[in-house]
Amino acid sequence: MIIVLSKKAGEKEIELVSKEIESKGLTAHVSKGKERIIIGAIGDERLLNIEHFNAMPFVEKVVPILAPYKLASREFHEENTVVKVKGFEVGGDKVAIIAGPCAIESEEILFETAHAVKEAGASMLRGSAFKPRTSPYDFQGMGEEGLKLLKKAGEETGLPVETEVMDTRHVAMVAKYVDVVRIGARNMQNFDLLKEVGRLNKPVILKNGIASTMKEFLMAAEYIMSEGNKNVILCNRGIRSFEPELRFPLLNGMVPLLKQKTHLPVIVDPSHSTGNKSLIVPVSRAAIAEGADGLIVEVHSCPEKAMCDAAQQLKPNEFANMMKEVGAIAKAIGRSI
Repeated sequence: MIIVLSKKAGEKEIELVSKEIESKGLTAHVSKGKERIIIGAIGDERLLNIEHFNAMPFVEKVVPILAPYKLASREFHEENTVVKVKGFEVGGDKVAIIAGPCAIESEEILFETAHAVKEAGASMLRGSAFKPRTSPYDFQGMGEEGLKLLKKAGEETGLPVETEVMDTRHVAMVAKYVDVVRIGARNMQNFDLLKEVGRLNKPVILKNGIASTMKEFLMAAEYIMSEGNKNVILCNRGIRSFEPELRFPLLNGMVPLLKQKTHLPVIVDPSHSTGNKSLIVPVSRAAIAEGADGLIVEVHSCPEKAMCDAAQQLKPNEFANMMKEVGAIAKAIGRSI
């Protein structure tokens, strides 16, 4: 449930309500908006006496949260959450464009690509040091050496950097090198991993699973948030369908639906959803038009030599052209890139 305090309530009143919630074994989460203060009671609400809170003179109302994803719910936090990454915001008026190679393969390719996406106007550099592959014989990434290169590329270009973490044993190490950690589709319901990144003081990009429902997606975000990390960025990368020509199709309407249900920023991955570079630009245009807060796009200085996902990586000049197109759409709906 959420307990809405009146505008006159101060820190003393917030503490009083929070202690009452915690005395019953529940967790109190305080959300301070522009217009009001909300305290969420997370746990078995049956243990709380609603009338007790209603009787408090500084309580405006007590409202049950019907959605199972309490902290991620728009009911709990009406205003859009804006996640800050080294001075850049994800979820605000400016659309975030995250770009870079699928995998960190070499210093030369990473740095060439990093400078190219920076010049084209990207907000953040992506690159995976650990690669989850269908075949155990495919390139698995450079590991920590790749992370060192990614950090160096970020420092040289001034771009924040993000990468995927796949194992609870790697979380602390990965966090040393990057500004944002990413949970891939295959790990969306790796609950131990979700809880581990939930204890980080770093933003987390969470991708939906390849066959997940919206509820399962938001419950995965809830795992992260329940551990204390509220800086979650949802990434819609599509789900498996019966159409082999599209890798993981994006459901039309999913972005605005997510924006209705949750206050968290929502970005889109046009590269993994299509698996086809010829479709990335039109899908990106549609995502921005639907209200996505950003894109995460794979760009490679020489895709034909890429060690993974060559078919879905744009060349730098193609990415630069895409930026102009999505920039025009963003401007048309009152945003910018």
